[in-house]
Amino acid sequence: MAYAAKYTPKPITDVFTSDTDFDRRQNTRTVPMKVLLLGCGRTGTTSMRAAMKQLGYVDTYHMMNCSIENPPDALLWMDALRAKYDGVGEPFTRKDWDKLLGNAQAVCDWPACAFAKELIEAYPEAKVVLTGRDVDSWHKSTMSTVYWRVTDPELRALSYVNWAAGMYYPMLKKFFDTFFEGDFPNRGKEVFVRHYEEVKAMVPKEKLLEYRVTDGWAPLCEFLGEPVPKESPFPNVNDNKNFVARSKRRNRNQMLNVVAGWLEMALLASIAIYLVFYVQWYYFNK
Repeated sequence: MAYAAKYTPKPITDVFTSDTDFDRRQNTRTVPMKVLLLGCGRTGTTSMRAAMKQLGYVDTYHMMNCSIENPPDALLWMDALRAKYDGVGEPFTRKDWDKLLGNAQAVCDWPACAFAKELIEAYPEAKVVLTGRDVDSWHKSTMSTVYWRVTDPELRALSYVNWAAGMYYPMLKKFFDTFFEGDFPNRGKEVFVRHYEEVKAMVPKEKLLEYRVTDGWAPLCEFLGEPVPKESPFPNVNDNKNFVARSKRRNRNQMLNVVAGWLEMALLASIAIYLVFYVQWYYFNK
């Protein structure tokens, strides 16, 4: 059975977060896929998402699409991960990727980088950008942000009781257990270097841009065939400083959603008990 079959609609009591609830299993492509940004997360991918939007690209799919925007996407990513690494289900084809990414003209960050080969084969017409960074600073940044999130005991606990966390956390952990071979602290740098070499070997030089966000607009726009924005500096979205605080705030809001759900159940149970006693009293005194 597909993992995405675990989908359930968003509870009406999830009022403390602004997650959307789009079940993309029946989606098709609505815009052409133009750019595959296949560098690992924490290489300026959030800035790249903002830059691509500024250049007019219709959505650049990012981990945030399923972590804090539309959690049901994580179920489809889990199906893709299980098919690739566990042999469970069929590997994703272009039709499957179109369901998940059909509203986007570009894709970046993780877990997409784990599917570099698959995405290149599914969208041979797309250009490829490899966002890079010094491997040591990248590893340090990831350890204190996304890997911290993977090992966050609050998020893990929430995954058993909260709608959004129950979809997102298993996928996030699965990604790190597979792409980073279950040992990010010790194997992360090796996997990072190998990933970049594999992507460079797969893509013709004329379709590949090795890029760092500090390079600014000029090389990116030249490669994409876009005019350089005259009035706007290249986006610098650095979320290192508030990543943990923002994640903890989301944990609290998700727990409030859980409490609201429990209160709803308690209220409904109280009403049901009241009605039972009322009916009994009515017929006894009739």
